[in-house]
Amino acid sequence: MADPLGELTADVGEIARLLFATGSVEATLARIVELAVETIEGCAFAGIFLLEGETVVTPAVSDPLVSIIDRLQHANGEGPCLAAIGQGLAFYADDLEIDTRWPAFGPEAIAAGIRSVLAVPLAASGVVGALNLYARYPAAFGVVDRAKAAMLASLSGVALTAARAHEDEERQVENLAYALATREVIGQAQGILIERERISADAAFDILRRASQHLNQKLRDVAQDLVDTGERPELPPRPGRPLPHKGAHPLR
Repeated sequence: MADPLGELTADVGEIARLLFATGSVEATLARIVELAVETIEGCAFAGIFLLEGETVVTPAVSDPLVSIIDRLQHANGEGPCLAAIGQGLAFYADDLEIDTRWPAFGPEAIAAGIRSVLAVPLAASGVVGALNLYARYPAAFGVVDRAKAAMLASLSGVALTAARAHEDEERQVENLAYALATREVIGQAQGILIERERISADAAFDILRRASQHLNQKLRDVAQDLVDTGERPELPPRPGRPLPHKGAHPLR
């Protein structure tokens, strides 16, 4: 005889391994909905609600039908998934045909082919959302299914927090690398101006800064152009003096 509790316990480690191995937020979201359909017997379709600012979005779905059902909830301003993300509690619609909690959403979801909905909040620091499971027939989610959904939602929230932290770290590293590269190319451009025009580092930087403002280009791009071409960047004309065209007087 099958041991539902033992099966559930065995699933935890494998599901956690799969979720935390994905890396990016986008890949983690996609894996969550895949695992929901694969591991929860009553689940035919799955999606995720996330709160971004003041807007609830659906960043991952297992099937286009999920997007349709989600739009119905948004259009009517009601539904089990909106309730789950709004109240931080699990909501189970055993049969939308007889469930009276969402009178506008229920009939439209049934017409779209959905009879059961299970929505479980994603409980983790920095994540406000819900894992939403859908089925075509009533009473689709038994006790074991609901326990699996709660477990998956809990692990998913933690995995999303970790994925976001990882992406933030990668972004910081990329920003630092870009800042160092920018500093280097500006330094090279300053060096060229210092050597060829016999001016100070501050004066060389001022030329680059004024050229950046005049050309409406980033300072780094102006510096890179000087390094690549050796041509003095175009500057705004000083009062009473005409502006030479770029390239007319290359640096000597």
